[in-house]
Amino acid sequence: MKKPLLLLAYMFLCFNLLAQSGVQYELVVAQDGSGDYTSIQAAIDAAKAFPDKRITIYISNGIYREKVRVPSWNNKLSLVGQDAGKTIISWNDHFKKIDRGRNSTFFTYTLLVEADDFYAENLTIENTAGPVGQAVALHVEGNRCAFVNCRILGNQDTLYVNGENSKQYFNNCTIRGTTDFIFGSATVVFNNSTIVSLKDSYITAASTTQGKEFGFVFMNCELQAAKGITNVYLGRPWRPYAKTVFLNCELGKHIVPEGWKEWSNTENLNSSYYAEYNNSGPGAVTAYRVGWSKQLDSKEADSYTIRNILGNWVENINKEEK
Repeated sequence: MKKPLLLLAYMFLCFNLLAQSGVQYELVVAQDGSGDYTSIQAAIDAAKAFPDKRITIYISNGIYREKVRVPSWNNKLSLVGQDAGKTIISWNDHFKKIDRGRNSTFFTYTLLVEADDFYAENLTIENTAGPVGQAVALHVEGNRCAFVNCRILGNQDTLYVNGENSKQYFNNCTIRGTTDFIFGSATVVFNNSTIVSLKDSYITAASTTQGKEFGFVFMNCELQAAKGITNVYLGRPWRPYAKTVFLNCELGKHIVPEGWKEWSNTENLNSSYYAEYNNSGPGAVTAYRVGWSKQLDSKEADSYTIRNILGNWVENINKEEK
């Protein structure tokens, strides 16, 4: 009996090796037909589900007018553009256009990331619907997702970072919008990024879940505004337990002296956490901040490191891409 069992095991091993050897770990998307695919979604659909190592899709310059989804089975996937300003994923869905009832916002994305261990670099992700209500450009549900040198552009609800146990990282990115244009429940670090307000409104609307140590953390970011914009709040709590902190950021004069604003449900303020540390610029004056916000001391600020907030996966994924 041993020989047939050994033969069966050997055949199974060979089958697995052959199946794995046929996997493409690098794919190219180019609209002119010079790559493997002409659309981003086609390349994602062709990528192996649950791969043993990272699969990278390189995207040549162009405006890719498509609604893109990275499903959960396409984990360990990278989308790497040729040039952040010229490699553009663009769509224009919005709440009224989708028309699927009260939850229509969550179907308006241009790019939806459901997969874990996703990485994006040198991309523009935009929703071009304009100022017509909720219109998401980027919607991220996966865990350990990183965006480097990307532009996320829209108006209301530009960036939806969600997932009770999701941790996400944005480095050297530009995020632009009008009302609540960074919102959701994920734990997120925004590092060395530019946040641009296009309207007198609110930047963040966190919905951090109970028991989470961190919510939205902005480090070394620059807050800018379009011409004529003069009254912008750093954030307001979308749900109870919301957490948002700005550290070592440059706040433009468009940030109002109060800094923060309550939502319609003032009870959320009892459990929310809104804080600042060592910010600079005309919008960083704290003398008139709302009484329920906090100024961190140096000891409290020491806990706000990328490793402490997100873990060491950010360092590891950067190594994978080099």
